[in-house]
Amino acid sequence: MTDYNQLVAWRRYFHQHPELSNEEINTTAKLQQILEEHDINILETPLKTGLVAEIGQGDQCIAIRSDIDALPINELVNHDFKSVKSDVMHACGHDIHMASVLGTALQLKAIEGQLNGRVKIIFQAAEELGYGALEVVNTGIVDDVSAILGFHNYPSLNVGEFAIKSGVITSAVDRFEFNIQGVGGHAAKPEQSNDPVIVLGQLINSIQSIVSRNISAFDEAVVTIGQVTSGSTWNVIADQAYVQGTVRTFDANVRDLIEQRLQDIAQGLTAMFNATVTLNYTKLPGAVINDQQLTDKAIQVAQEVGYNVNVMEEPLTIGEDFSGFSQQIPGVFAFIGSNSNYDLHHPQYDPDEMILKKVPSYFVNLVKQLLV
Repeated sequence: MTDYNQLVAWRRYFHQHPELSNEEINTTAKLQQILEEHDINILETPLKTGLVAEIGQGDQCIAIRSDIDALPINELVNHDFKSVKSDVMHACGHDIHMASVLGTALQLKAIEGQLNGRVKIIFQAAEELGYGALEVVNTGIVDDVSAILGFHNYPSLNVGEFAIKSGVITSAVDRFEFNIQGVGGHAAKPEQSNDPVIVLGQLINSIQSIVSRNISAFDEAVVTIGQVTSGSTWNVIADQAYVQGTVRTFDANVRDLIEQRLQDIAQGLTAMFNATVTLNYTKLPGAVINDQQLTDKAIQVAQEVGYNVNVMEEPLTIGEDFSGFSQQIPGVFAFIGSNSNYDLHHPQYDPDEMILKKVPSYFVNLVKQLLV
């Protein structure tokens, strides 16, 4: 069994040296160094960052995935292993994930001769951008994988708690951007301008009506505006405005309806105000879908290794690009308690490192029961 203190040390190294999506050069090198020091084979891939290792032999193949990228957040937690990079932080716990899956890999390597098949260990880049998993899938490296396993630490759960459900477990995530082009001018002469801020106000109100007046109360969706910008001073009418936000859905038809309503709003405001309102709508990760049989087995194994298992009734509205795998390969994804007072993506997010104790055992035992 991998020493817990070693897992903590690896986690703290990655935490102290975070790298943003698609910039995980040193992170990848450190992962490769650790794996090669333990004689774990690194597979050839065209990936710029991230890597895939393999343990075992035989026709059967299962994969375990960890994400590796950090976020553009300035850390406000004062540990001695605080991020050395201003405005970059492992505020989503991917450092926890990497250390956990490294521990899993070392334990699997120790019993390699007993495995009835192969295990691919995927350290995946660019999860926060929503397409890192698909980039791995598109290399063909997982074409022979029959099941893929993953997890995410979850701050609102205590250490030792394990949450899971079959079917849809996270939402689809989309991003929308509106650009409003008006005519700028002097603030004292609005009649000579076409003020984009007036359009902006109508746009915000219209977006807020999509869920309340278009989506059934029996369906679920979230539409949130995250950024609004226009103008640069107090006495000038700007010529442009910008809005961006996110859509979270669980049903493909609802997802398409919201995209269409956003497009309708852009066209309607263009006609109403004689301004140019354009929408850029980007579909990011789809919903993560857990295979029923794999979920049943994961619940059994989690209980066997000592987790307090909660079978969720409803999916979470967070996004997770593990969907890029689970929409191609039968998969199972769980949320494991990390007990932080502050949530994911918060500058004071501070998970309890005791989460590292059980995660490797969960994955190792699940692999052993699936490779039969």
